[in-house]
Amino acid sequence: MLVLGIETSCDETGIALYHTKRGLLSHALYSQTEMHGEYGGVVPELASRDHIRRVLPLIRQVLAAASLDLRDIDAIAYTRGPGLAGALLVGASIAAALGFALKIPVLGIHHLEGHLLSPLLSTPAPDFPFVALLVSGGHTQLMEVSGLGQYTLLGETVDDAAGEAFDKTAKLLGLGYPGGPALSKLADEFSSSNQQKRFKLPRPMLHSGDLNFSFSGLKTAVLTLTNKHEMTEQTRGGIALAFQEAVVDVLTGKSLAALVKTGLTQLVVAGGVGANRQLRRNLCRDAEKIGATVFFPELEFCTDNGAMIAFAGAMRLQSPGTRNQKPDDTFTIKARWDLEIQGMSPEA
Repeated sequence: MLVLGIETSCDETGIALYHTKRGLLSHALYSQTEMHGEYGGVVPELASRDHIRRVLPLIRQVLAAASLDLRDIDAIAYTRGPGLAGALLVGASIAAALGFALKIPVLGIHHLEGHLLSPLLSTPAPDFPFVALLVSGGHTQLMEVSGLGQYTLLGETVDDAAGEAFDKTAKLLGLGYPGGPALSKLADEFSSSNQQKRFKLPRPMLHSGDLNFSFSGLKTAVLTLTNKHEMTEQTRGGIALAFQEAVVDVLTGKSLAALVKTGLTQLVVAGGVGANRQLRRNLCRDAEKIGATVFFPELEFCTDNGAMIAFAGAMRLQSPGTRNQKPDDTFTIKARWDLEIQGMSPEA
């Protein structure tokens, strides 16, 4: 089965072709970062309009790269939610139109399920069951994953997501958009320069006794530091490193606690913050101490992409419960959508 994946949940247009026997055949991604950078954040209306301009050319691009045409596609998977409503509607409408014209199944995919399953595109890949840390600009959650569509929430952020906290802190430090990668780069440069660490920030909820997160207080702590100190390059680097270390310590501590609580030995990390090098190092180091293994998607698949949607669609279309479903031929989106089991049925 050849599945076309369409991702348009926010500010990146992702298209991919996944074959159930041959694997990922081709993929393409267009990022709107430069356009939104002028405004310091994503402008939903501009994002939607740009998706309209990009989707069809990118579909032609991935088909050409795989030496295929539209008639070779067996099914279409698109991001149904969560995300920006206008942006989601672009992908949903194009998927529905192509599905109707080609007389092939169309399936709406949960954006976070795409992220959660993306490490299965890599080698080696984890087996079910495992614990998943979904960590991005919009979400920070720990899930117990027993199988496809079998997700149990273990803990989540009670305020800001980790990626959101990175972006807000970067703005306080006067860094450009997108702030998260800029802050991580500054922190890594300061760390490698072997300069003396001047700042220590709290580790919110690290010892709370549950698996929830909180990151808004870190932003307040950074604001206090920026008000007390002159913002030299050394000060910015020191604060960036202190902030990154605090977030990484909390994410690492909670993830290992989730492994111990569930008795599982595999941890999957997905989402944009999963590209953070210090997080990767600390998780792998500490997981090894308790006999666990950590799996990450390839760096190019940490952020939003079409490959994860095509892959998730292929897995669902091959599962017995999905084969007998009525094809999704409407412009159906869910801007807000929980990932747990009850939220994954077509009628949910």
